[in-house]
Amino acid sequence: MIGILVQLALSWLLVWLSERNNLSVLGWKPTKFRLQHFVIFLSIAAAFSASAFVLNMWIAEQRWQLNPVLSANLIAAGIWFNIKSVLFEELIFRGVLLYILIKKIGIKAIWLSAIAFGAFHWFTIGFDNVVQLIIFFLLTGSMGLVLGYAYFKTKSLYVPVAIHLGWNVIQQVVFSIGPLGKQLLVEVLPQPEVTVSYLSAFFIFLFPMVGVLLVCAILIRNIKCYNNHSPV
Repeated sequence: MIGILVQLALSWLLVWLSERNNLSVLGWKPTKFRLQHFVIFLSIAAAFSASAFVLNMWIAEQRWQLNPVLSANLIAAGIWFNIKSVLFEELIFRGVLLYILIKKIGIKAIWLSAIAFGAFHWFTIGFDNVVQLIIFFLLTGSMGLVLGYAYFKTKSLYVPVAIHLGWNVIQQVVFSIGPLGKQLLVEVLPQPEVTVSYLSAFFIFLFPMVGVLLVCAILIRNIKCYNNHSPV
């Protein structure tokens, strides 16, 4: 939490020095449209994130069960961790720096932000497998592109945070994939020995991410551009 407070302080300083503005440029003020968009995009991201596990249960016959040591405190801590980590990343990649870059170079700033977002996530998987690095960069960079586009269109972090949070909470808190360890559901072991075709495996791997990117991008494009940036 201290890191986020430092980010906010530095963000305020940057925007004040650059144009004597304040953190309102991040669109924190809740409005009817922002709250509606938050709920809609959070739900879409969560649904597509969950679809990966549903497909694995259907095609690869994976099974999940409630964590036997589940507690309210465990889930609350997991959700809080995700809120902090999402806010931290959004303030870096879709925060004041992106706002300033958009003012200076326009929509091209979104591409720079997306490249940085994709490269940043390399550190979560290591640098051993070059092919894996390329695929991961393309997927996370594409997600960064959609999140940056959302900020560009809405002049607010509500939609980027909603998509980012919806995806991560399902992965990490619901299905226990990630740094938090066992959360709500844990996989039933041993895994069943099921032969899955390359096409099925490819579909399971790509459908959730590609689906959420396409649906969110289409919806974002149709959001009324109610900010000071030039519409696309």
